[in-house]
Amino acid sequence: MQTNIQLSRFFAILVIFIGLTACQSAYYSAMEKVGVHKRDIMLSRVDDAKESQQQAQQQFKSALDQLSQLINFEGGDLEEQYELINDQYQASKNAADDVSTRIAKIEDVATALFDEWQDEIGQYSSEKLKRQSQSKLKQTERRYHKLIKVMVKAESKMAPVLAALKDNSLYLKHNLNAQAIGALQGEYQSIKKDVEVLVKEMNSAIAQSQQFIDLLKP
Repeated sequence: MQTNIQLSRFFAILVIFIGLTACQSAYYSAMEKVGVHKRDIMLSRVDDAKESQQQAQQQFKSALDQLSQLINFEGGDLEEQYELINDQYQASKNAADDVSTRIAKIEDVATALFDEWQDEIGQYSSEKLKRQSQSKLKQTERRYHKLIKVMVKAESKMAPVLAALKDNSLYLKHNLNAQAIGALQGEYQSIKKDVEVLVKEMNSAIAQSQQFIDLLKP
């Protein structure tokens, strides 16, 4: 029975995947008909991801600032402080989700672009031009894989920060008193360090994104 359920889930996921792939293929075909090619879409998506990472950087810094204000809290409405911290957590989670979505979109169009490029190389009659195009493809693929590696590394640094922000938000919610703030003070330095690492990794990913954009530009 359990095996049948697992098989049903597998085939359901497979059908969804095939459907999404077909939708993306139809989208790329429609865009090409109006003069927007996969290379253009990839450039746009890398640029979108770069902007998303920049926004995520600012959001995580904002969350850290709010936490800093909390641990220096000298009296007032703790319920309001909880709401502020929780809002920062939710905004940070949304920013992280957006970064992940942007990366997935880059990976999707990259697969389509490189497959098409490789297929079209076989259409050359000139061996010289074929070699040049093959060389350019390999160079672009190398740079792309380097970019994605850096992006995914930066993406992974968001998880521990999000987890810590959520923990702090929940702890404050469950303990709306001065002792709770004292307990969170010990967490602040660890979160600050994680945010600094995150910002550093994202700066690297943003720089790689711009280099890749420059490479693909006509």
